[in-house]
Amino acid sequence: MSSDKKPKIVVFGGINMNLITLSSRFPTPGETVKGSYFYTASGGKGANQAVAACKMGSAVKIVGRVGDDVFGSELITDLNTHGVDTDGISVDTANSSGVAVIILNDQRENQILATYGANANCDNREVLIADAALMNADALMLQMETPYEISLELAKKAKKSGVNVIWDPAPPIDFPEETYKYIDVLTPNQTEALKLTGIEVDDITSAKSAAHILHDKGVRIVIIKLGDQGAYFVTDDQEGHVSSYDLPAVNTVAAGDAFGGAFITTFCEGKSVEQSIRYGTAAGALAITKRGVQDSMPYRKYVEELVTSR
Repeated sequence: MSSDKKPKIVVFGGINMNLITLSSRFPTPGETVKGSYFYTASGGKGANQAVAACKMGSAVKIVGRVGDDVFGSELITDLNTHGVDTDGISVDTANSSGVAVIILNDQRENQILATYGANANCDNREVLIADAALMNADALMLQMETPYEISLELAKKAKKSGVNVIWDPAPPIDFPEETYKYIDVLTPNQTEALKLTGIEVDDITSAKSAAHILHDKGVRIVIIKLGDQGAYFVTDDQEGHVSSYDLPAVNTVAAGDAFGGAFITTFCEGKSVEQSIRYGTAAGALAITKRGVQDSMPYRKYVEELVTSR
């Protein structure tokens, strides 16, 4: 695509309201721990990645479902505020909006309990909406907060149309083997890589091993996200490690979503895989410096400044 044209991204994925509590530590079973702060923030992996790509300069349409409730209205409003096209969101009168209860400890690690509600009811209606949007798209972004079968159907349609498929396998499941051949870019974190490969990923060497296993299954580009260790990638003709950026962590909830939005935007603009990963790691590093979820997704200006600071 030409450099002066915005990448067109279709996102099919989760749209959730996050209920976030800060605490000194995680409670053990049966224990009550006093929290220090509470706030709500619009989220869901699909919605977060849509906002992240939009703030990086992409034209983004999201497809999914919310409930006919106060959370649903707020979720759509917030996406509109960030510039995301929400015409592909359906309101489900039979189910609540998705909700994620998130605990952050003093180390800014997180534990998440998600109830997906309307997200889990996505069906052929979403296939039809997303398929129509794919006609002029550069990429399709998928995650695992909506039904796998619908995501796979859309991946097949995107692949047939020559649209890049980027799949974030979160929350992790055991992918059926046929899935991999429809994925152009797979972006698991360490936990998800363990689920998909059986390898405990805790350093660059183990990330390399896991990435090769996934690449050998048919994925064109595998990127293992390593948190503060950066990312390791394998393609058909290249592999390597991209280091992260050392910034103070306030909230790690949506760092991976910021990575995805920045990566796919710059990749669709024609940047190399390695350079696009640098943008992704920069966006993820900036996202963890702020409270909130979608509000923490950085604008391109600040991502560019961090990337060029090296």
